[in-house]
Amino acid sequence: MNTLSYKTISANKATVDKEWLLVDAEGEILGRLASKVAMLLRGKYKTNYTPHVDCGDNVIIINAEKIRLSGNKWSTKEYIRHTGYPGGQRTQTAEELMKKKPIAMVEKAVKGMLPKNRLGSDLFRNLYVYEGENHIHEAQQPKKIELTSLK
Repeated sequence: MNTLSYKTISANKATVDKEWLLVDAEGEILGRLASKVAMLLRGKYKTNYTPHVDCGDNVIIINAEKIRLSGNKWSTKEYIRHTGYPGGQRTQTAEELMKKKPIAMVEKAVKGMLPKNRLGSDLFRNLYVYEGENHIHEAQQPKKIELTSLK
C-alpha cells in the first residue's frame, strides 16, 4: 500500500511546550472570560492536546476588578462557603465579594471550569490573577492574547 501513515502523538511532560499568555479582563463578561481561560489552561487550543497531561499554557489575568456581569447578577449571584462548624454556612453576593476580593471572583469562575481532580489542581496553579495593570511576570515576556480571537 502506498499511502501516508500518521501516528497519533501523545504529549507528555517532556514534550509539552508551555507559553506565557497575558489576558486583559477589562470589560469582559466573567463567565465568557473564565471558559476561554480554562481552555487555555487545559491546552485545548493546541494541536498536541492530550486529556491526561498538563499541556496548557501559563495564563496571567490583569484588571480583575474591571470584569462585568450580565443582568442583575451583581445583587442576585451568591457565593456560598462553610466555616466547618454546625450552622456555619455563609453567603456573599457578587457585589460584596468584588469589594472584598476581586481576584477571588475570577479565580472561582475559572476553577469551576477545570477538572475536579489532581490534574485540575495542577492546571489551576498555572493561573495568575492580578488587580490593575501591574504583574510580577515581566521576565517571562508574556504574549498578549485577545479572547475575541478564540472560538
